[in-house]
Amino acid sequence: MTIRARSDEIVFRAGTGLFGLVIIALVVAIGWILLVDSADSLWKFGWQFWQTDIWDPVAGEFGAHPFIWGTLYSSVLALLIAGPVALGIAIYISELSPAWLKRPLVFLTELLAAIPSIVYGLWGIFVLVPFVRGLEMATPPWLKTVPLFTGPPLGLGMLSAVLLLAIMIVPFSASVAREVLRAVPASQREGAYALGATRWEAIRMALFYARTGIVGAIMLGFGRALGETMAVTMVIGNTPQVSTSLFAPQYTMAAVLANEFAEAADTLHVHALVEIGLVLFVITLAVNGLARAFIWSLGRQRAPRARPAAPAAVGAA
Repeated sequence: MTIRARSDEIVFRAGTGLFGLVIIALVVAIGWILLVDSADSLWKFGWQFWQTDIWDPVAGEFGAHPFIWGTLYSSVLALLIAGPVALGIAIYISELSPAWLKRPLVFLTELLAAIPSIVYGLWGIFVLVPFVRGLEMATPPWLKTVPLFTGPPLGLGMLSAVLLLAIMIVPFSASVAREVLRAVPASQREGAYALGATRWEAIRMALFYARTGIVGAIMLGFGRALGETMAVTMVIGNTPQVSTSLFAPQYTMAAVLANEFAEAADTLHVHALVEIGLVLFVITLAVNGLARAFIWSLGRQRAPRARPAAPAAVGAA
């Protein structure tokens, strides 16, 4: 290697490394600004801020527990609904769909992913909330004794927020999972068929080799659910309470920031809202860290074995 080529390689490595450091610097800067601008709230409430249920700007009492609960509860339930649906859509489009139907399905999936959240929120108010209200009114009285279904039939509440979040994150996860499945080499499927695998077993093999990307696609949808603001704000009811009931109106961290930040006049109130942003930032980092650890554990698993084909029948005597 010549001296010029070596110097060009050093410059290239240094330049790309600098771009990588920019990402780290941005994350550190965001965390530092949130930490500094929430200093009053951190100093006054400490760890009690995470555990207190009271949110009273007039009395100067602030606790983020209802918002943390509402954010995690709605996001996890939405992920449980949207994850299997998104994976099923991705498998059908990439593995089972006929050629004439594949392109329209891909276009519609990407179109749903591009719709602004405020449009989803308006659809939720005019279509989803009345539907959920009717569903709640039709709930049998014996079922309303279960803590999961207690409360008045308002329509605005956790159930509407969960369904809307699930609808919003399905296109994101399905689009990414579909691209991941497309990236699996055709030789993997051909090898499975050559060993006598059925179509389902060949798809399982493709899913195994695409497992890290599929988990990443699902976690992308989970991140969208954690940070969703306007659509959830419009349908969740915005009541700071901790409840397991799907019918109860509740609150999320992003929603309280959108509703109160512009009107917060007291310094402590502003710092408490910024600390909610800090809590959401920490939760997002923790979720991404756990997802990365889960992906790392998946990478150490062995591929499933295809069932051997039945031996060919010997001709009758």
